[in-house]
Amino acid sequence: MLYPIYVHLGDATHAHGIEVPDFPGCFSAADDWQDVPRMVQEAVEVWCMGEDIQLPEPTALETLAANPNFTGGVWMLADINTHKLDIKSSQRPMRINISIPAGLVRDIDDYARAHGATRSGFLAQAARAAMAARS
Repeated sequence: MLYPIYVHLGDATHAHGIEVPDFPGCFSAADDWQDVPRMVQEAVEVWCMGEDIQLPEPTALETLAANPNFTGGVWMLADINTHKLDIKSSQRPMRINISIPAGLVRDIDDYARAHGATRSGFLAQAARAAMAARS
């Protein structure tokens, strides 16, 4: 799942500092740019380790970019492999088999892709929103 990350720029003697705002207090560092994705994945895995949590939905990059607490660095999107996260089983993804009209599936896929999500992520988010609206 794509999550926004904020990178505080390093230099020849300082590593790049990494923040993952959707996981409060989740930080890391990387000496080289090519190490950033691996360090983000590792930091989120440690942050989630053994926790009974619901994974947060990614915050819109536009929302975070407008936050004055983030200056002097760069925003990136990190593809976090949520299947590697050690969270309690009630929060682990479960494969299900459902039937939806083919045209609707295409529309869902197009919408999800346009918004940087997967079909599963979009359907889960839509279900949560629908249930919250009825509460």
